[in-house]
Amino acid sequence: MSRPYSAERPEFPPAVPDPDADSATDAVASVRVADAVPSGVALSPSAPSSADPFPLNLDALRTSTGFGPLAGRSIVLIGLMGAGKSTIGRRLAQRLGLGFVDADAEIERAAGCSISDVFRMYGEGAFRDGERRVIRRLLDGPSRVLATGGGAFMNAETRAVIRERAISVWLRCPLDILVRRVAGRSHRPLLNHSRPRDVLERLITERHPVYAEADIIVQCGDDNVDNSTTRVIEALALNHRPRRLPVALDRASYDVVIGAGLIERAGALLAPVLPQKRVVVVTDATVAELWLPPLLESLGDSGFHVRTVVVPPGEKSKSLEEFGRVTDAILEQGVERRTTIIALGGGIVGDLAGFVAASTLRGLPFVQIPTTLLSQVDSSVGGKTGINTRWGKNLIGAFHQPAAVLADISTLATLPAREIRAGYAEIIKAGLIGDERFFAWCEMHGATVLSQEPEPLAEAVERACAFKAAVVTKDEFERSSEGGRALLNLGHTFGHALEAELGYDGRLLHGEAVSIGLRLAFLLSVRLGYCPQADLDRLTRHLESTGMPAWISDTGEAFAADTLLRHMTRDKKMHDGKLTFILVRGIGRAFTCRDVPEAAVRAVLIEEGCASDALQTPDNGRPK
Repeated sequence: MSRPYSAERPEFPPAVPDPDADSATDAVASVRVADAVPSGVALSPSAPSSADPFPLNLDALRTSTGFGPLAGRSIVLIGLMGAGKSTIGRRLAQRLGLGFVDADAEIERAAGCSISDVFRMYGEGAFRDGERRVIRRLLDGPSRVLATGGGAFMNAETRAVIRERAISVWLRCPLDILVRRVAGRSHRPLLNHSRPRDVLERLITERHPVYAEADIIVQCGDDNVDNSTTRVIEALALNHRPRRLPVALDRASYDVVIGAGLIERAGALLAPVLPQKRVVVVTDATVAELWLPPLLESLGDSGFHVRTVVVPPGEKSKSLEEFGRVTDAILEQGVERRTTIIALGGGIVGDLAGFVAASTLRGLPFVQIPTTLLSQVDSSVGGKTGINTRWGKNLIGAFHQPAAVLADISTLATLPAREIRAGYAEIIKAGLIGDERFFAWCEMHGATVLSQEPEPLAEAVERACAFKAAVVTKDEFERSSEGGRALLNLGHTFGHALEAELGYDGRLLHGEAVSIGLRLAFLLSVRLGYCPQADLDRLTRHLESTGMPAWISDTGEAFAADTLLRHMTRDKKMHDGKLTFILVRGIGRAFTCRDVPEAAVRAVLIEEGCASDALQTPDNGRPK
């Protein structure tokens, strides 16, 4: 049973040999002073030379002050001086029933002198090495809350230890508040020889890009300690290490990263994979208001130079006119061939920005940060980009694989239920094409996915992305004569025809069109004798039980069969002048059919309630 740490009665464990110590039998670790001493920190005339040891008694540490479960992970607070690590850390430990340890206090305990004296006598290099050893020893014990010094996380070895054994939380605090809090603090060695604001500005530039690698980022301002602690606890409750799905292609490989809070960590996640820290963010006006500020802040923390281009929301932005405007804006900003285009938004923004990246300077690096469920599970993975013409959807475009995909499921909380259902159509599509067990999982968990419970939602996104990645890996450019990437178009021939007839004006979302198209593809398969009626009934039940559109009449619009057929003949999936459909032999058994009789398609549309021509009154198509 956990209990809070009592400062009055510290407990000391038996001595444990330190694996980093110079002697296995000596409890005192000797640390050599680094060659470099920070500017403004002078050694006293009597200070030891750089060859003298820095005595550090690791056995003096309070290594049993944590009382959490032994299998648990410690919580390590990082941030600049003045961020409130010790104050918030104590309150956090109290509320979680864990022990609290201040790493700086334990370093002083082990060194037998103040940190200021260590800096003065041995230099910052020796202090950082000793700090690393102390933190390693502290994290060997039970789970606890550990407040670290501002420079601790800058050491690569220390970061690796923290990443392995703890959850790191960056308490991010505005500069003005930090300056006010550290005013008059003479015990801070780095503040003793320069103006605090100048020092903190330099530290922000140096350290924020590294702090951004923390597992969790919590914005801390002028709130009281309890409110700040509550925000940390809430962030910990929602924290799950992101899922990584590798996509390995012949000419490109990248990761799809899935999890909550990824936009706030985008800078740290993208810095290792992009060729330079120059990016242009393309987003729409709606998404910009919600998610552009945290993305810019994250990229800025990691040292990126960022420009933005904002487009109008909606399908109308996938046009030659908007493509030209965005391209001109990017060229005007003086992009280089290593400048990355970041698409922040749904599938429309991703398709447009991706095509801009594919075309500008014959190809710029590209990152997808999809903010809708549909784009997270479909359009962001696989490298298809494009724009619409008056002749149809996505008829101008290119294959251009991203350098990374960050699917931040936190963004879905801002979406209306209709958008979530639209995305869910692409999730169940994966099961219908080639994974009957995944469709069965959807039947069991669909309601929790649609209600955005974090774990089922993340699993659904990962499984749908994994299915698509596996298909794309085998047929990146959709050239397979049978099956392959073309199977991902299940339901799309019907769906695109419905969208085209309504003019892409928002009355019917793409995912809604796909949902209806999936059932129509199953119905056509049944009428052609390929698929059992029971599988069509099973799909219809699932769509209706989850509130998904299943029937053409669910659109509330009237359609003529001949008009929809004309849209289908303009579809890019036409082959030798013949209608090509993805049909099924049952759930999880899709195949390509390149010679579907037009009369059969027309009969299915009329059965669904479409008028035979534009002059006839349509029926609703539902069974009486």
